[in-house]
Amino acid sequence: MPEPGPAGPGPKTLVVITAAGRGVRAGSGVPKQWRLLAGEPVLAHTLRAFQGFDLALVIHPEDRETAAGIVAGIAPGAQLIEGGATRAASVRNALEAMAGQGYSRVLIQDGARPLTSPALIARMLAALDHNRAAAPALAVSDALWRGQSAVVTGLQPRDGLWRAQTPQAFHFDAILAAHRADTAGQAADDVELALASGLEVAIVEGEEDNLKLTFPPDFPRAEQILAQRRGKESRMDIRMGNGFDVHAFTEGDHLWLCGVKIAHDHALLGHSDADVGMHALTDAIYGALAEGDIGRHFPPSDPQWKGAASHIFLRHAAGLARDQGFAISNCDVTLICERPKIGPHAASMQSALAAIMGLNASRISVKATTSERLGFTGREEGIASIATVVLVKA
Repeated sequence: MPEPGPAGPGPKTLVVITAAGRGVRAGSGVPKQWRLLAGEPVLAHTLRAFQGFDLALVIHPEDRETAAGIVAGIAPGAQLIEGGATRAASVRNALEAMAGQGYSRVLIQDGARPLTSPALIARMLAALDHNRAAAPALAVSDALWRGQSAVVTGLQPRDGLWRAQTPQAFHFDAILAAHRADTAGQAADDVELALASGLEVAIVEGEEDNLKLTFPPDFPRAEQILAQRRGKESRMDIRMGNGFDVHAFTEGDHLWLCGVKIAHDHALLGHSDADVGMHALTDAIYGALAEGDIGRHFPPSDPQWKGAASHIFLRHAAGLARDQGFAISNCDVTLICERPKIGPHAASMQSALAAIMGLNASRISVKATTSERLGFTGREEGIASIATVVLVKA
């Protein structure tokens, strides 16, 4: 049987937001990303949708001061990068500026698309587990015409046609290579470049509310969506769950904690891989959903789960939450032990859990404490873990 759990830290993700355009079709005489929407610039809403991610914001040189002010209040770590003459050139500038910094994945987002939901972002990240490129889209349902001078000149079959959205998601090196191979610099979006370079692009279900603001009527519609969301927030369903687990030490030379393999002079004893931290977190999610515990879904009496990797359980619990309409707001895991020392591994544990659950690592806390040499953990007979999770359904 292959060793359970992820091999190491989860993928490092960059978000590129394009906001260098000068288009004023949306009205008011200023680029649409700087128009006010519900009292704030459109770009402020877009940045807020991706809080917690590493951000590269592509801007026009004339907008640097304005952009810096907005970024300081929402995403102070964001990098400001000057755009090029075309959208493709702007994205390439960002990718080149951030290359070599360890990013394995990138989401590329329109700055004038301020209503992207956490659920869609999670779907895009999950799609990259099995694809090198993915993009959100909606199937075309209306009849399509061709026209000239406001007169219908023909019909266009709609079968197999999709309305493209962002964020478009890629393995970083693959889309950077596609941009470097592009000589024209006129691609409408990054999917066009991906296809030209031979990448297969998976289609992920988009959202009707994920508008790109282009024309004046788009703004009242966006404000209405924002108002509806804020109304729902006051009625949202918030669940909290707790999990607790204990595993004894046994003979061995390593153990698994929160998805990370750690060399140690003992292993943990259990029916599965005995990842005590991941078990507590899994039970916390099941508890918040009132869905029992791991034993209900993966009975230890079933031999197929002997030695199973604990990420199987955690993925199932996180998927069950999504299926019931919940987003995981945040998780907090505490490991109770004298040894091994958790601090050097905590960041890797956060990344591993984030990759399994399709979350940003900033939503996951992993920490440790001792029991001051008291009890079975103090005598180094085993490890205990407590976990808390908050689920939100808007």
